[in-house]
Amino acid sequence: MPLFCGSAELTYGTRALLSKMVELLPAPTEIPAPAEGPLIGHVFKIISEPHVGDVSLFRIYTGTIRNGDEVWNAEHNVAEKLNHLSVQQGKDRFEVPELAAGDIGSVAKLRDTHTNDTFCRRESALRLPPIPFPEALATSAVVVKMRGEEDKLAAGLHKLHEEDPTFHFEYSSELGQTLVHGMGERHFEILLGRLQRKFGVHAELARPRVAYRETLKGKGEGQGKHKKQSGGRGQYGDCWVRFSPPPRGSGYKFVDSIVGSHSQPLHPGGGSRDSGIGGAWRRGRLSDGGFPGRMLRRVVPRRRFQRNVVQDGGHPRLQEHRTEVPASAAGAAAGRHGLDPAEILGDVMGDLSSRRGQILGTDTEGRLTRIKAIVPEAELYKYATTLHSITHGRGTFHLEHHGYAEAPPEVSAKVASENKRDGKENGDE
Repeated sequence: MPLFCGSAELTYGTRALLSKMVELLPAPTEIPAPAEGPLIGHVFKIISEPHVGDVSLFRIYTGTIRNGDEVWNAEHNVAEKLNHLSVQQGKDRFEVPELAAGDIGSVAKLRDTHTNDTFCRRESALRLPPIPFPEALATSAVVVKMRGEEDKLAAGLHKLHEEDPTFHFEYSSELGQTLVHGMGERHFEILLGRLQRKFGVHAELARPRVAYRETLKGKGEGQGKHKKQSGGRGQYGDCWVRFSPPPRGSGYKFVDSIVGSHSQPLHPGGGSRDSGIGGAWRRGRLSDGGFPGRMLRRVVPRRRFQRNVVQDGGHPRLQEHRTEVPASAAGAAAGRHGLDPAEILGDVMGDLSSRRGQILGTDTEGRLTRIKAIVPEAELYKYATTLHSITHGRGTFHLEHHGYAEAPPEVSAKVASENKRDGKENGDE
């Protein structure tokens, strides 16, 4: 593995690096092309410039393109015209008449071209394998510092994703937050700096809320009445219900036990009878509609009057949202820092335990040790930074949703209090 020392900022070592690249790396004619065709180009990066728009950087593998040529985007089946064909040197671009195999070029203002798209000729359309970008490891919420910048925030985040495919964002209507996913807290800080410099959006990171779920723990019964008289035909309903938790994972289920001739008006469709029960369950009970219900046996109604509308709420309880976290600790290499690998492994496992984690076991893969654990999502905020510190930058981790489990009483009380406070701040009654 060749190693070169230098400074990009001071340009020290640059000439030596470039000379060795020419000497050691194969020329485009010395290695087989990734595919056969008269023209193959691959877009590997997008740069967004305020006064220019999106600039696409690409490499030519086979063939030649000239300024003003029309090429075929095989990914989206559209034609693109390459006007002002250029080569990039730092922040500057210089127009060139043509580019050949091995060249890296740039072109601005392409309509339907994105990272990992392939240029080719229409008559010989093909697509190169995409670049395998690393999976996002960390999640955070992002909020604007100034009111009125919400739309600019969404547009700026979209541009940043175009530039950096390892960064993703989404708006969670359930949590009421814009969530960003990336490689860690430092990654987010750099992106927020670019968001301010390039798009004029002042934003900051915030702790993401957790998408808890509520569920039923025991059996119960309830009664609901509906009575309305407004001058015409009156409305009256009296509903008795029984509800119980089904087996885990069986979902939301409705069982109708109404019998006799009076039950017939309620049967076809059943939309009205389900709307009250389902609506109450979807809203949840924790702090007056905190989180959606999960795994309720949709109540068993008993018929009393002809104009009944079967409705029901519930008394669900909170469940903890957990995730599966395998964390790879590069213990063997830590000896260079004077630390015992077993000590680092113990520190990682101790940290997971302090986050209410359940250690499932460890596996050895060569020089690496993989820890498999189940940890509540609420305890994983800024975990990437902590793991980096414990393992001196050698540890990585991967997240997967594992399921739901009951949260401790103190966590339930804290979530209910925060949810109630957030509702008041938003003007909810």
